[in-house]
Amino acid sequence: MICVPYYLSASLIPNAGKGVFITQSVSLGRILTAPTEIPNTVLLHDLLDKSKQYHLDSAVRWFENHCSVSPEWPDECYINHSFEPTGLWHLGFIFAIKNLPANTEITVDYRHLIAPNMEAGFCDSITGNDIIGFEWLDSLRITTAQLNQLLNSSLLLLK
Repeated sequence: MICVPYYLSASLIPNAGKGVFITQSVSLGRILTAPTEIPNTVLLHDLLDKSKQYHLDSAVRWFENHCSVSPEWPDECYINHSFEPTGLWHLGFIFAIKNLPANTEITVDYRHLIAPNMEAGFCDSITGNDIIGFEWLDSLRITTAQLNQLLNSSLLLLK
């Protein structure tokens, strides 16, 4: 569920298709998206089993070896990748990494969403570097540290 007012439009990222843009400014640390209605998860080895015909483009790693698949393609599927994202993905939530002005595109680092050591199937359009999934514990360590830093920063702003 996207938790802030938004619209879909052509992404500012070359070759990315549509993107999700916020309609009003958002403060650092604000939740941009939250997980809702995840009826089940699929184990990674089942997701990769070609006989089961899952759509990998709509799959997201939630935790360890568990992934969700959204064949109905909700608007959250239009959140694009960036190595310098505007949002921090942490256990299904996306937090604003900094104060974001209206009309900012929501982006996340896909390395946290795809399976460990799996390539995204496309390169980062800005750097040209491969997008390769982090190991689960590395991803959890990185995003937990980033979230802690983000929360400390947003608490300082409230003082």
